[in-house]
Amino acid sequence: MEPMTTGGYRSIGSGSMRATDADRDVLHTLLQAAYADGRLTWEEFDTRSTSLMQAKTYDQLSALTVDLRQPVPYRPGSYPTGQRTNSMAVASMVCGIGQIFFWFLAGVPAIVFGHIARRQIRETGEAGDGMALAGLIMGYVGVLLPILLVAGIAAALAGR
Repeated sequence: MEPMTTGGYRSIGSGSMRATDADRDVLHTLLQAAYADGRLTWEEFDTRSTSLMQAKTYDQLSALTVDLRQPVPYRPGSYPTGQRTNSMAVASMVCGIGQIFFWFLAGVPAIVFGHIARRQIRETGEAGDGMALAGLIMGYVGVLLPILLVAGIAAALAGR
């Protein structure tokens, strides 16, 4: 087995070995990414894509992508950093789940943290609205369901 060279596409064997359809698909994805990044013009992308479908060997595939395999330098702001998750939303969900062990002691904070988190998320645009909503729902179910259950039992006993 020959390792992949810096300028070519060789995963197995020599450059004169026939390429597979899967190899062509991988390189077509690479060409699409290069076009999307602005490293290829439409004409270059179209020409290389056409040649890619006609390429038979690894050497022919390599010739189409040799200039695209250079690492792209980091440009600040070019990579998404992700959206910050609201910490109150996390606390609400943790308290909602924590009701399994701590009942009301975790249910009430789940409701309070959930409402605070949803207000903060509306104001700041942070992520975590689903977690805050899940914490709220679990909190309300965990607090109201036992109250309704006790009230139902009390009403049933009073009706005897």
